Amino acid sequence: MDIFAGIQASLAGRYASALFDLASENGSVSAVELDLEKLDAALSESSDLQGVTTNPELSRQTQGAAIAAVADQLGVSELTKNFLGVLAENRRLNALGDMISAFQTIASAQRGEVTAEVASAHPLSDDQLATLKDKLTAREGRTVKLKPSVDPDLLGGLVVTIGSQRIDGSIRTRLNSLANAMKG
Repeated sequence: MDIFAGIQASLAGRYASALFDLASENGSVSAVELDLEKLDAALSESSDLQGVTTNPELSRQTQGAAIAAVADQLGVSELTKNFLGVLAENRRLNALGDMISAFQTIASAQRGEVTAEVASAHPLSDDQLATLKDKLTAREGRTVKLKPSVDPDLLGGLVVTIGSQRIDGSIRTRLNSLANAMKG
């Protein structure tokens, strides 16, 4: 697949590919993926954790001890703990977010899934998300995993991004188009 070539061209992609290969050998891809989702959520919620992973003034040992404590707190697998230790030792924790994204992309591609980022002005209900998922799955011909977010600037409607394709049905874009058409 050409998706792997693009991912492996980046530093984060090479680390994510190596982790995916190890997880595949151990039959623990799903467990590692769950671990990485927990880590991603922790990074998003904690500015202190972000600071620990990106601060170049902290020693390798300090970063390693901090990320090990976080890993223990989250209850991640031994493989994920070892991976985080390698990242701390190699001073690569600053790219952890990109590595998580790359791993998720690789795992999704292996399962025949595609991820759709869905931005809406207001949170979508479970029924709306299920309907959207069904329609996108039918359109794409493969399973679609939704990644919803809220962007109040859209005013209404949706912006769906699947890979390099963007479907923009937001009111903001329609108003901008109307304004440009009225200018002449």
